[in-house]
Amino acid sequence: MKPKYFDIHSHINFSKFDDDREDVVKRMHEQSVWAIVVGTDLQTSKEVVELADKNENIYATIGLHPDDNRKEDFNLEDYKELVKNKKVVAIGECGLDYFRIKQGEEGGTKKRQKDNFIKQIEFAIENDLPLMLHFRPSGKSMDAYEDGLEILSEYKERYKEKLRGNSHFFAGNLEIAKQFVAIGFTLSFTGVITFADSYDEIIREIPLEMIMSETDCPFVAPVPYRGGRCEPVYVKEVVKRIAEIRGEDTETVQKALVNNAFRMFFNTSTG
Repeated sequence: MKPKYFDIHSHINFSKFDDDREDVVKRMHEQSVWAIVVGTDLQTSKEVVELADKNENIYATIGLHPDDNRKEDFNLEDYKELVKNKKVVAIGECGLDYFRIKQGEEGGTKKRQKDNFIKQIEFAIENDLPLMLHFRPSGKSMDAYEDGLEILSEYKERYKEKLRGNSHFFAGNLEIAKQFVAIGFTLSFTGVITFADSYDEIIREIPLEMIMSETDCPFVAPVPYRGGRCEPVYVKEVVKRIAEIRGEDTETVQKALVNNAFRMFFNTSTG
């Protein structure tokens, strides 16, 4: 049986949930919310797989965030056992994050990020799994998106449908959004869309089948919970807002977004 809502990017393994994680998961069960819990390095990847194994409505991604753990490089051997777990539905979050790169360290840091990103692209293709992408540009540019799309487009030419995935917490412009859609990648939106209109045009313009809902909890809680800790059940507010922006029936959008998640992460539309 399919859920009513699907939070495709969450971090309920983080310490913000240590005091009441079981209650958070219980609320998810009660409100028919499923979630993907996302690994950001080897240690958190192990944590999310363990969490997914214990809860039928939770799935996991494994991978290395481009900037959260600068001491770690992606090592294929470290992830080989984890990827065999049937609750692992994607590789990442991986990508490029130029936001915190300091002047003078651009070359080395960008090369390291690109190398780790490419390793994870190849790991995803090898294991026939989608990518959970993280891109964060520097300043007021689109540089991380542009560099990432260049890499992805090269692999798309070679591997066609085997290369697929989602650009999480999408914060690019309409042109960037259309480039992702053109190579078959979906975009997911967070609670930010409930209190900012920056992405309304994108949400209206791209096809509904290329949109997904997420919380990125414990971050960016949507209205009316803004300022507090976010959790997966709040994804309902994101779905509601997507429907409002598009001027479409909420239930129709709700079902479509769940179908999109099943198509991407389980390779099925029937659940």
